[in-house]
Order: sequence, then structure tokens, then C-alpha cells
Amino acid sequence: MAATVTDPLLGHLVDGRYEVLSRIARGGMATVYLAVDRRLDRQVALKVMHPHLADGSSGADFVARFRREARAAARLTHPGLVGVYDQGVDGDTSYLTMEYVDGSNLRRDLTEQGALTLDDALATIEAICEALSVAHRSGLVHRDIKPENVLIASDGRIKVADFGLARAVTEVTSTTTGTVLGTVAYLAPELVAHGTSDTRTDVYAAGILLFEMVTGRQPFTGTSPIHVAYQHVHSDVPAPSTLVDWLPTEVDELVTVLASRDPDARPVDAASALALVRRTRAAVDARTLARRAEIERRQDDHDTPDHGPEDAPTTVLATGLPAPVADEDVGRTMALRIGSVQDPAPPPPVTDGSLAAWRRRAALLLAGVAVVALAAIVGIWYATSGPGAYTVVPSDVVGIEVTDARAVLAAAGLGATTSEAHHPEAPAGTVVASDPAPGERVPRDGVVDLVVSLGPDLRNVPDDLEGAALTDVTAALEGAGFVVQVASRSHHDDVAEDHVISLSARAGEELPVDSVVSLTVSDGPAPTAVPSLVGLDQEEASSRLEASGLRIEEAEDYSLDVPEGVVMSQEPRAGAEARRTDTVTITVSQGPPLVELPDVFGEQFNDAQRILEDLGLVVERENFLGGVFGTVRNQDPEAGEQVRVGSTVTLRVV
Repeated sequence: MAATVTDPLLGHLVDGRYEVLSRIARGGMATVYLAVDRRLDRQVALKVMHPHLADGSSGADFVARFRREARAAARLTHPGLVGVYDQGVDGDTSYLTMEYVDGSNLRRDLTEQGALTLDDALATIEAICEALSVAHRSGLVHRDIKPENVLIASDGRIKVADFGLARAVTEVTSTTTGTVLGTVAYLAPELVAHGTSDTRTDVYAAGILLFEMVTGRQPFTGTSPIHVAYQHVHSDVPAPSTLVDWLPTEVDELVTVLASRDPDARPVDAASALALVRRTRAAVDARTLARRAEIERRQDDHDTPDHGPEDAPTTVLATGLPAPVADEDVGRTMALRIGSVQDPAPPPPVTDGSLAAWRRRAALLLAGVAVVALAAIVGIWYATSGPGAYTVVPSDVVGIEVTDARAVLAAAGLGATTSEAHHPEAPAGTVVASDPAPGERVPRDGVVDLVVSLGPDLRNVPDDLEGAALTDVTAALEGAGFVVQVASRSHHDDVAEDHVISLSARAGEELPVDSVVSLTVSDGPAPTAVPSLVGLDQEEASSRLEASGLRIEEAEDYSLDVPEGVVMSQEPRAGAEARRTDTVTITVSQGPPLVELPDVFGEQFNDAQRILEDLGLVVERENFLGGVFGTVRNQDPEAGEQVRVGSTVTLRVV
């Protein structure tokens, strides 16, 4: 605690931007602080690299490689990766700012509860592999997968941290001091022996991590880190079921493949490992997934050191027998000399004080060997002549008639049961699958379930779908067991928008279930522009509207200016947007209006002329006998007739 209180960076402003609030952890390469980004007003995790890494002739190389790895990590975007925000140098301080994850880490969970449930362990390694696969696709290798770098947010999300930092340091130290930096409990053999690493190195560490999560212990332990590293290079990782006997063989096989000593025997990258993890998790029953290993913990496992594994300084391990170290040292980030475990390391000296303990361990070892030998003998008997003897399902039981398949199984000493299922292609009565599948193991005298085809599951296409709304057609077809696909859309004068014009199947037609029925859907009548009709005679206006796909509605009105039979107005106006089948109303002129001729007989001509002109008529005078009296004696047309305004009326005057 005193180190934390006196930490000179506490309360300091790094690079004029990041205010350091508290120290989170200290590891072999860096110290992590909780800080506030004053520019963006958010909490960040500030990782400050130890100053000695930038010292000496290799310091410039380290800073350059550190920046390169930080930029590469910043390009990675995935919910399972801790986001990298920024990197820089403030004086002698090389720093990295990352997403702050409020929660715990996997090391703390393993320390507090021991082994995880099998389901939690597989789910955790699945999340780790999924995050790693994103980096591996980008050509990045983590190089330091361990529980401390697996963060668990308060909402349960799992995030992988510290991409590329161990690699940046190792690229410098391996060339200058011949050492490789990493956590000895999770170092891959090729990294220890040759200083080489690729995506398979991360896969190995994930396998070791899975072993630890399901058993509560690391696969290799020793009196010193060099002895642990030696075992990684020269010993195969034991099957987890040697510690936890109820673990299924699928978990043993998964750990064996992931943590194979030979890199070529491992999955090529995290994506391939992820597929194996998911396949294993799906193969294990729910009851087994819910179980947790109950392993007796040593008394010193309960002792909490003053500092966690991340608080240890980086040290270089030389070839040869080092002094014994505390058990927790194998979990710290350490610098291991490349090739230092190529030759077998000598065992620790046996002192007089430990002779009795050595004898006890030897006796236990001999007893264990005897138990293993006896188990091997029993296992050989069980697998060859006992009840555990197996045969395989013949490969030719699928694709033939069920009666023939029964005969094939009987010849192999196997019984048969049947179940039925529809099949889109196989004729009725044909075997389409078996459980166990062809080629899989089955106990001798066992029973194989044959799945027999009922033929295609045929369904009828519903009636009355053409012209119906798309939503109704889709519901009807999907309800009948078909897959609906809108193949095309087109304009149609008679089918409304979003209604079905046609289907690829006829009404009542029988089709296999899940068949695709394609639809042609209407976009409604096509758009068109209203033509100009004013001034055209009625017949020509009708022809133009018909050619545009528009419908006509006629109205009539009198006009003194527009001749009879000619369009005097239209609605909508010319050039307006419309759709085919829309209606355009035209008003056709009936010519001047009609008036009824008044009777002006006996009127003086001037009076009669005024009366008729007030009605819009033209008056002509025709004198009879000189017209000296000026009296109207006749009119043409006669009184009471209907004449158009502007017509001429002749008056005969005496």
C-alpha cells in the first residue's frame, strides 16, 4: 500500500491530458493506472511502460516497436477486445491508453473459487478464441495469454487485454539478451526453445488456460520457473480427467489438441480453435456442463501474498538449477533465456531433511504406477472382449430400402429401430440417416435407429392470392409451409400498389414444404404527365387521354369565346403528375348560351332594338312601304323561339 501512496504518477497529468487517479496493477512490463481523459471527459486505463525498457542502446528500438504494436492493436475492433485509444511518449514515459473495464479478471475468479463449472470454462475459452480470431485475421499475435489478461466486466462480458506488448518487448530483448518475455505457466514450447511464435502460440496458451479453468490447477508445476518451462518443452500436457475423473473424453481431446507440444498438431489459428471449442461444448450434456471440479487445495493456496502476480518485477532466468522460488512465481511475467531448457534440467538436490518426504513421494509414485497399470489391463479387457467392445455402423445403410438396411445391420450383429421423417428428395421407404451415423462406434449387439423417408412433405398452394395484399399473401403462403420471395415489382393498371400480380405456382398446386414461391408485386399504375387538352376538340382530347392511360370525365358549359365542341378547361392542369387510370375532367364548350326571343310586334323600332340588343342579339331593320311610321310589324325569328346570344334578328318596320 505504501508503494501505491508514494507512486509519483498519482495525481500527475500525463502528456497534458490524462489525470492519474489510482494504481490498478503492476506487472513485469508496465504499471496500469485508472486515469481521466480530460479532453474527452472519460475514464481510461493508462498503461505506463517501465522506464528501464527504454534505456540503453535498445531503448529506441523498444519505443519504435511499442508504437507499432499499439497502432496495430488500435485497429482491432471487437466487443471481446479491450479497445486501445491512444499511445504516446511524455518525457521518459511511454504510455498506452485503453478502455477501462470495470470489473475483475480471470485470475481473481480462479483464486477465489478454484475451478469453474465446465460450461463457464468452455464459454470463457470460446469468448477468448473469438476475440483472438479477430486479431489473427489481421496478422497479430497476443503472445501473453494468461488469466490476468482476461478481464471480466461487471456485466459478465469477457475481454482480452494487452495485445502485442509482450511481443514488442521480446523483439528487442531476444536480439540483445537472448531472452523471451512471458508468463512461464503459459509459454508455448517453441517460444521457450527457439524464441519463435505465431498464431498457434496463442492457441497453446488458450489450451493451458482451459486446463486450469476445468481442473483448478496448472498442468505443470515445479520448484522454479525453469523447471516449469522445461516441462512445457519436454512433456505432453496431461489429460484433465487425470485430475477430475468425471470430465468427458471430448474435453480431454480438446485440451490435448489445443496444447499440443507440436505446433503443427494444433489448430492453425484461433478461428479454427473456436470451431473445436464450440463443437465440444455442443457434444457435452447439460448435467456435465453444470459440474465443477472439487479438488483439495493446499494450505498455502489460501495464503494471500502482499502483492498479486502482476506486481512482480521482470527477471532473467539462466540455464542450470536456480534457487527454489515461491509457487506463485510461475504465474508472473518473466524473462526466460531462449533455449535454456533444451537439455534436461537436473532435479533439485535431496537433503537429509527432505529424505523422508522423498521416500513418501516415491512410494506414492509406485502405487500410482500400479494403479495405472491395473487400469490399463482392465481397460484393454473392457475394450476388446468385455461389455465395452465396440463395432462401427456399416457405411451402406443410408440410401437403400429399409428392409435392405435391416439386413445389413443384422449381418453386422446389430439390431435396428426405425423412425420416420419427410425428405425433399429421397423416395418413401428409403433410409436417409442413422443414429449413430455410418462409420461411428456402436456397442456390439447394439441397436441403430434408422430414419426412414416418408417422401417429400407436399403442401397445396392456397387459392385467391392474385390481386390480394402482399402481407396477406405472405401470411397465407408461410402458413402453408412455403418460403416467400418477392422476385420482382412492376407497374400495373388494375392491381393496386403492394398487391400481388402473379405467383410462380398455381393455386392448388402441390409443392414440397419449404419450397420457394416467387411473387410479382404491383407498384400500382405507372406515373404519367397530364397532357394539354385546352383548345382541342372533344374527340382529339379523348384520344390523347386514352394514349396516356388516363380516364376522362366530361363537363359542358357555354362560352361566348370558345366554339362549340372545343375543350375550354381541364383538371388537373397540363403537365401535372398523375398515374395511369387517374381521371382527368375536361369542360367542353357548348357555344354561346340560348335566349328566348321576346315579342316586339307593334313596338317602335328604337324600343324593339334596345330590348333585343340587351339580350345580346344583333338587330337588322327591313322597311316596308317606306317605314315612315317606324312601327314593327314582323320579326324573324318569331317571338318565343330559342336563339343563341349573338344571333341576328330581322325586324320589318312600316
